[in-house]
Amino acid sequence: MNETVTRIRDARVVAVLRASSPEELMEVAGALREGGIRCLEFTMTTPGALEMIRHASCELDEDVLLGAGTILTGEAAEAAVEAGARFLVSPALKIEVVEAARRRGVPVMPGAFTPSEALAAWDAGADVVKIFPAGQLGPSYLKDLHGPFPDIPLMPTGGIGIDDAAAYLQAGAVAVGVGGNLTRRAAGESLSDLTDRARQLMKNLRL
Repeated sequence: MNETVTRIRDARVVAVLRASSPEELMEVAGALREGGIRCLEFTMTTPGALEMIRHASCELDEDVLLGAGTILTGEAAEAAVEAGARFLVSPALKIEVVEAARRRGVPVMPGAFTPSEALAAWDAGADVVKIFPAGQLGPSYLKDLHGPFPDIPLMPTGGIGIDDAAAYLQAGAVAVGVGGNLTRRAAGESLSDLTDRARQLMKNLRL
């Protein structure tokens, strides 16, 4: 578990993605990997998510970590790990999710927004606390949270773009979760466009 958390910290970016098929998931994952992304979070709100996680966990190279996001129940946590997820992310604190992650020996990142919620998530056993939706208040809010909680690893997610991601790291985040601003393809965009965005993000972060 500690090795996985260290890899997430070292990667500094968790790309949050959705796909309509295992094939599309692998294509997007490959494009992001080529651009330097090494941690992927696949959301459980996508139809067929478990099948896609199972497929991707077998096909992705070992240098890419695949996790499951939007985990809301202990049952979903168990199923995601069984499918091959190597870390779990939730938009809120659910004790049953933390307990399931502990049983399975995988890192868990429950969500929080306020100082009280962040501390509660940490005390409950979070490995990293996801600050969500971070984009509503920006890097200055993350810096304000980091001040009284310097020992709590924070991962802001939600509304973070390629151009402002570095500001969150400078404010004290151990990593940032970046979703549609990185992974969503507009009409006419190719996989190489995703790779270019990933490279630009990593360049902005000087990684």
